[in-house]
Amino acid sequence: MRYRDLRSALATSAAICAVAIATPAMAQTKTFDVPAQSAATGIPQLATQADVQILVSEDAVRGKTIRAIKGSMSVDQAVRRAAADAGLRVVSSDGRTYTLSSAAAAAAPPADTYVANEIVVTAQKRVESVQDVPIAITALSQKNLEEQKIESGADIMRAVPNLTFSKSNFTSYNISIRGIGTKAISATSDPGVAVSFNNVGMIHNRFFEQEFFDLERLEVLRGPQGTLYGRNATGGVLNLITAKPKLGQFEGSLKGEVGNFNSRRMVGMLNIPIVPDALGLRIAGSMTDRDGYDYNSVTKNRVNGRDLWSLRTTLGFENDWLRGNFIWERFREKDNRSRTGKQLCHRDDSPDMIGSTPTRRANSNFPEFNEQRAGLFSTGCKAGSLYDDAAFGTPNGYGLAYVAGVNIANGTQGPIGRDPNTFEYVPLLDITVDPYGGLSQSRNLREIASVRDPLYRASSDVLGLNFDVDLSESLTFSSQTAWNWDDVYSFQDYNRFNTLPIFNDTSNLIETGQLGVIIGPSRWQGLAPGGIFCDPQIGCSDRLAVFDVSSSDSKQFSQEFRLQSSFDGPFNFSVGGNFTRFKTQNDYYVMSNLLTALAQMQPFNYSSDITVCPNLGWSPGEDRDNPRPIENSFCPYIDPNPVESINGQGHNYFRSSNPYELKSWAAFGEAYYNINPDLKLTAGLRYTRDHKRFTPDRPPLRGPGYLLMH
Repeated sequence: MRYRDLRSALATSAAICAVAIATPAMAQTKTFDVPAQSAATGIPQLATQADVQILVSEDAVRGKTIRAIKGSMSVDQAVRRAAADAGLRVVSSDGRTYTLSSAAAAAAPPADTYVANEIVVTAQKRVESVQDVPIAITALSQKNLEEQKIESGADIMRAVPNLTFSKSNFTSYNISIRGIGTKAISATSDPGVAVSFNNVGMIHNRFFEQEFFDLERLEVLRGPQGTLYGRNATGGVLNLITAKPKLGQFEGSLKGEVGNFNSRRMVGMLNIPIVPDALGLRIAGSMTDRDGYDYNSVTKNRVNGRDLWSLRTTLGFENDWLRGNFIWERFREKDNRSRTGKQLCHRDDSPDMIGSTPTRRANSNFPEFNEQRAGLFSTGCKAGSLYDDAAFGTPNGYGLAYVAGVNIANGTQGPIGRDPNTFEYVPLLDITVDPYGGLSQSRNLREIASVRDPLYRASSDVLGLNFDVDLSESLTFSSQTAWNWDDVYSFQDYNRFNTLPIFNDTSNLIETGQLGVIIGPSRWQGLAPGGIFCDPQIGCSDRLAVFDVSSSDSKQFSQEFRLQSSFDGPFNFSVGGNFTRFKTQNDYYVMSNLLTALAQMQPFNYSSDITVCPNLGWSPGEDRDNPRPIENSFCPYIDPNPVESINGQGHNYFRSSNPYELKSWAAFGEAYYNINPDLKLTAGLRYTRDHKRFTPDRPPLRGPGYLLMH
């Protein structure tokens, strides 16, 4: 059925029909005073004041309402605003008669014509039909997201062509559109695809962790968007548009889900009109709690679970010339989420020859050093198919720098200690044992082996104030202000491979001199009593343990001003400027009980006086529970704090500290010219000035944690 046939059919059916006395052009400006009411009575009242005819079926408006339409505006703007309120769309219009139909159930088009359901978007910073926006765009409503079970950022790939989502070993992620993105892990690098919250770009955000709830829509814009959405939009923009308060309607919803792994999920919304048609409040929230899908065979616990919640409060306001909203959104997560999944490995056993030189000495007087020597030329794991049985191996432990460091320290510092009964040499680490021992992993991809479970903490608070001011009938001034406080902390096993016991018992070692003379207790006595070594960050274990921490703490302020036109002629424009200030502290740590052991073995203490470093580089002072580093000491400083409260100065771990500050100013604009009804010319321009500042802390004294990781 074509549009003219649809008009005829609606005219002959039961319809709401308001006949005008005169028939002015649709662009004529009028002053309206239509109170908020049901669509069945409001649309005829609007038609009378506009002096036009509006045709719509009774079924289409049954149970629908419209907001108040007051003030001066064009007839076309008033009609389309009322239609949008009632969930309708303009099927046809000749300036005198408007035909409306349900937006959700458009009439079936003929075989040679395609008419899509109208989707309203703000891709060009103005409310438009997606069919009228000359941008490659995918728009998903909250209902679309729920129907396709798209609950978080990583799920969008299922619904959006040309988009990929990837996760690295760190807390960041990468979104690519049409292959354009960035996987750089530097704190100062900019993403290729911007993530915006109600049209405001968020440099650090919880797009990976937070789940979608109470959205008006999710827009995915492909291609460069810098002339409207600012910096970091070379590949495209993901724009999250939250649902705003309905000022004339009270409503609420609540949905709950339960499932296996003790899964519980709840999403709710409450919309309260405080002052009808003028002020409204909308409160929405979500909660997810479930046990982990993965299993840690060492701790016997399920890991990679979820315990997170979000709450959003929106205060909306509107009058004849001002519209806006104030938004506060809070997100919190505290669980044992894993940043990455299980790691597979093809063991690299080291080459036998390097050129013409053998890596193992056949006539060596110390055969136990042969594998260690050869291991120096091993990469730990080598390339191989993930589908082979060998992929479930473990690394060659002799190829790990921190293992080699402890073995070297064992051999270069003289006797670590001797057994008091046999006087045999006893090193701290059993140098004849590969820590991984050629073990195989479980073939279950959901099973890891780690001496500790992962920790994951994330939080975000977003405040936004957005408003539009009608300066005239065809000019609108817009302001967008946003504050964002964001932090994330993740602690997990660096390798997720279990190892063999590697520490020797140093409970009763003695120090000996020439001719076997007993000097006294060994300086290493008590370092690993019973073969158990206690690391202040990782804890006590008889096995090799390597963990990393990835964290960031950031703040952002953004302000944007914009002026847009809505002239009746062929020319329109959108110009504006914005300012962004962003500060962050990104930290990455790698810690191992072997690094701590190496620091406590004092490999850099070349003095024969064993009392030179009695406190291993730190002094208790007056407060023995809070030791401090010794200024200008060449002794290694052992951070005594647990991993949750480390001071970042320890020589027993590796730290990458990245304090970064950004100030960005920009001016931008677009101009539009309708050459004819089917052809529009768009021209855009942007000027950006970024000031980036990287101010690293003064690095601590270089201990084994620094040397072994470099």
